[in-house]
Amino acid sequence: MRGFYIGRFQPYHNGHHHMVEEIAGEVDELVLGIGSAGDSHTMRNPFTAGERIMMVSKSVDEFDLRTYPVPIEDLERNSVWVSHVQSMSPKFDVAYSNNPLVVQLFREADVEVRSSPMFRREVLEGTELRDRMVQGDDWENLVPDAVVEVIDEVDGIERIRRVADTDANGDDSADPE
Repeated sequence: MRGFYIGRFQPYHNGHHHMVEEIAGEVDELVLGIGSAGDSHTMRNPFTAGERIMMVSKSVDEFDLRTYPVPIEDLERNSVWVSHVQSMSPKFDVAYSNNPLVVQLFREADVEVRSSPMFRREVLEGTELRDRMVQGDDWENLVPDAVVEVIDEVDGIERIRRVADTDANGDDSADPE
């Protein structure tokens, strides 16, 4: 059986990793949807789809699970989002999500959806991790070692600090307009 799990993975963290570990006990193969694939170099989405594919691929290598990381571009029309995902992805039998909107959209499309309890959500949340990176606080113990290696390789801390900067007027420097 093949499952599908989507996330922005900005960055991929131990909460995501715990979810994949749980899913690995239920499926033989897993499609990992790299959401918001076209977004990067902002505080909310600092890493490129390719960098996130590296983070995810290297991290899930430890599981006995065939995985297929697939970039999924945003689509601003929720009513056709599931068909968009299905068109970008290998066929899957079950979707995994804790996001209420994603769960609803898959259910409306007659796709079986399974959830799992959140794992240490108070700290394992992308915004918290990105804020820690900007502030120079500890974040490395909240992600798999492979993610630390990828972020180091792409000089991700420097990038996220630069895109978090504001100019003298208080405008977001990540906005090129």
